[in-house]
Amino acid sequence: MNTAADRLYELLPAIHRIRDAEQGYPLRELLALIAEQVAAMEENLEQLYDDQFIETCAPWVAPYIGDLIGYRNLYGVVPKVASPRADVANTIRYRRRKGTASMLEQMAHDVTDWPARAVEFFQLLGWTQNMNHLRANVHYAPDLRDWEKLHWRDTAFDKIAHKVDVRRISTGAARHNINNIGLYLWRVRAFPLTRSPAVADPDIGDGLRFRFNPLGTDMVLYNKPETEAEISHLAEPRNVPMPLARRWLKAHLDDYYGPGKSIKIELDGNPPQLITRNNICICDLSDIKDGSGKVIAWAHQPIAGSGLCWNELPSATQLVAIDPVLGRIAFASAPAATPLVSFYYGYTIAIGGGEYERGDPASVPDQTLQGGAALQPKLNLVKNGGTVAVLDSSRYVETPSIKVNAGKTVVLRAINGKRPLLAASGDIKLILGAEATLILDGWVISGGTLMMAAFADTQPRYLVLRDCTLVPGPRTKGDGSPLQFDDPGLVVSHSFAKVEMQRCITAPLHIATDAEISLNECIVDASTQNLIAFRGLSADALAPGGSLTLESCTVIGKVHTREITLASDCIFVAELAAGDTWKAPLWTERRQQGCVRFSYVPSGSRTPRRYHCQPVDGQNIWPEFTSLRYGDSGYCQLLQSVSDRIRRGAHDESEMGVLHGLYQPQREINLRVRLEEYLRFGLEAGLIYGS
Repeated sequence: MNTAADRLYELLPAIHRIRDAEQGYPLRELLALIAEQVAAMEENLEQLYDDQFIETCAPWVAPYIGDLIGYRNLYGVVPKVASPRADVANTIRYRRRKGTASMLEQMAHDVTDWPARAVEFFQLLGWTQNMNHLRANVHYAPDLRDWEKLHWRDTAFDKIAHKVDVRRISTGAARHNINNIGLYLWRVRAFPLTRSPAVADPDIGDGLRFRFNPLGTDMVLYNKPETEAEISHLAEPRNVPMPLARRWLKAHLDDYYGPGKSIKIELDGNPPQLITRNNICICDLSDIKDGSGKVIAWAHQPIAGSGLCWNELPSATQLVAIDPVLGRIAFASAPAATPLVSFYYGYTIAIGGGEYERGDPASVPDQTLQGGAALQPKLNLVKNGGTVAVLDSSRYVETPSIKVNAGKTVVLRAINGKRPLLAASGDIKLILGAEATLILDGWVISGGTLMMAAFADTQPRYLVLRDCTLVPGPRTKGDGSPLQFDDPGLVVSHSFAKVEMQRCITAPLHIATDAEISLNECIVDASTQNLIAFRGLSADALAPGGSLTLESCTVIGKVHTREITLASDCIFVAELAAGDTWKAPLWTERRQQGCVRFSYVPSGSRTPRRYHCQPVDGQNIWPEFTSLRYGDSGYCQLLQSVSDRIRRGAHDESEMGVLHGLYQPQREINLRVRLEEYLRFGLEAGLIYGS
């Protein structure tokens, strides 16, 4: 009996309850059924009341409430508009501020999930002064001594007056006109890297010069975007992900350096020693070369004992110079311990190794390690199955051999929010028994190639890489052979292997002809389009690679495969060099099986049947990118000038390639739909990309 049934039963006269008890309580059981329906009716009445409010209504009711206020549905491609509840709730708030710059900026951020800034260009027009409306801060000629205004010239934060341009802003040709509103959008995100060991410069090797990038290469540093607290606040440089410039960082160092901010440097220890803001100076640490082009020093090296760093700071115990443009650090004297750096770098999408949300598995790891400790002993303990979890973003300088016994599964993963680097100095051998599985999750691997040998039996081996980076570029085999740009990141010689890669960035793949490999949201990078990104194992590089399945991938370089089972929403950036012995830039042996759909395929390719692929009808279109250099913030990002046949050519009208899942065209459409509703009459808006 439940509470409602008890309440109904107690309302009966006592004589009926006595007789009911004598007969085995049939009346009470009947009232229990009636009470169940009464409870359902009460719950329904309560929900009907809740359904009158957008905050508490059932999900299916939200569109109907939106229809009452004229809400227009959007593509649900970002979390804030995936369900219309929040967007409908914000509609009244938006309409109360309709047409204001702060409202347009907030609306742009909500529907695109990109940081945004609204600029009213009529505020930046220079004009003849009127005694009834003086604008003392608007001058045709800017003050050349005001470096901050000049620094932001022609950006979203420009405050210099401009002459009028009467062309339409929607064409992208003009900005400064009376009726123009510009919405600047930042597509590049700032990703953190926390307490990573700085890498000493190998060219000079004096123990004073380091780089932020754990790969030991130059990298521009980004700021950590601060969330805007109020809708009435217009975005400032600190609110959007932007590269840090030297002069700006120097003038605002307190805003960007320190715990919880964009940059932090510590010396390893227990506890770690923070290098304070008073010991930091910002300067240009570019290379100084001799007559032969050899790097002999960095510019503006701080001088030990003198307290001089670009002649700016007073005497300090340990002066440290930072160059945010190159991602370099210079100490006045050799640090007593390894410098640990925390900083932000720019990229467009969360793939490859990174400190982004990947989700922690429920299982408890069998072995853990951190601080750059030896990896091989931990791997030896789990060869009969188990998980090794890395707890930090350290560098692990080692060339391990990973063994998995037959029928077992070994997982080598970084915990959620960490980005460890395995800096190998030769081939990393993967020794898998029959029916064994190896899973690599969250790693960045440089210097060495993952090598799966050919085993004597015909049993399958399974290799899974998730959110990993096999750094493109030259690598060593440990045998003294010369480095090549298209050296492979993975070599699979076992013909019965099955490889799966998800959200990975990888150097070229050399896969046995009868093996199978599946790639989802991956970049395969041979550095240039006329080198080989995918092939078989023959020494002459003419043997086809294994059966290939690709979804939402960007492949830089030529491809030769036995079979393409499926290629969907992909971009193949490849061409044949002069005198090339290959038959085609994308070369498939079995053309009667498989399918290539909604993808860019280079001219002259030999593929299975195609469906809605580009180019067609002899059109001369080509995918152009912000950058094809690994490490750049715009790596594999399509330019806005690329034909819509590519930018909107995927099966769901998103862009082809690895950024397909960002649904950037749909975000633009969402914003344009909202602008039609919220712009004041007579104004025209243009979308301008800050990155």
